[in-house]
Amino acid sequence: MTLQNFLLKIIDFCYKPFSKIVPQQIFRYGVSGGANMVLDWILYFIFYNFVFKHQILNIGFIAISPHIASFIIVFPITLLTGFWLAKYISFTGSRLKGRTQIFRYISVVFANILINYLCLKFFVDYCGFYPTPSKILTTFITVIFSFVMQKFYTFKV
Repeated sequence: MTLQNFLLKIIDFCYKPFSKIVPQQIFRYGVSGGANMVLDWILYFIFYNFVFKHQILNIGFIAISPHIASFIIVFPITLLTGFWLAKYISFTGSRLKGRTQIFRYISVVFANILINYLCLKFFVDYCGFYPTPSKILTTFITVIFSFVMQKFYTFKV
């Protein structure tokens, strides 16, 4: 049994109680995206606390703070695991070539980074909202944007 089939069996088993209220693809997307987010948090914690040990990373020509160094290392890992989960768990019907999908996936990720920045600037700096509720609202916006873009652009059938 492949990893893909194993994960699909587990996710689809857990889907049964939700089948009347959530489409299967959205459930798979939510579970795989949530799992990737938790992986991101765990890896970030490990790199920040145990690899960089809260110390500045000095690579000669630049010094990088430990929280940014951790982000720089973890981001490409979870970018690739997120792509794999989206391709093989959430959007399995796409006939596009893998290199087209990865290029489009990366472009959507960078669009999400830009949306995060713009929404946070708007909600906090212009609307005067508190940062945490602003981030929560921004997350809802980016999740919806990401799902629509992944479904109809990155992994379109």
